[in-house]
Amino acid sequence: MKPLGWWLRHVHELLESSMAQALEAESLTRRHWQVLNTIALGVRTPEEVDAQLAPFVTTEGSMATKVADLRARGWIAEGELALTEAGREAHARVEERIKAFRVSSMDGISDDDYRTTVRTLERCAANLEAG
Repeated sequence: MKPLGWWLRHVHELLESSMAQALEAESLTRRHWQVLNTIALGVRTPEEVDAQLAPFVTTEGSMATKVADLRARGWIAEGELALTEAGREAHARVEERIKAFRVSSMDGISDDDYRTTVRTLERCAANLEAG
């Protein structure tokens, strides 16, 4: 049996590449989607975006370039972060792709198994943080 770390890294890489395929029709990356969705959920400043996406900011740096990319597409209004009409339409389109991606990635995994896996990973993270 391969160790937990191997599976975590493998699943992470598969999530990244599979999401890239799901988003390629919109010329988006996973981080673009995360920023777009975070703003759709009500985050209003670049600092709040970075705080919400902290694990990714740690490895990739501020999401400011992703915000700028989405703003250049006309999906985010100038000033306070908010989706434009085109941004809301794009979000709805992309969200449908993401929902389909999530359904296919969880095929054959029961809700109970999923919850158990997430709780196990949360506990492992808490153990490591307590150090």
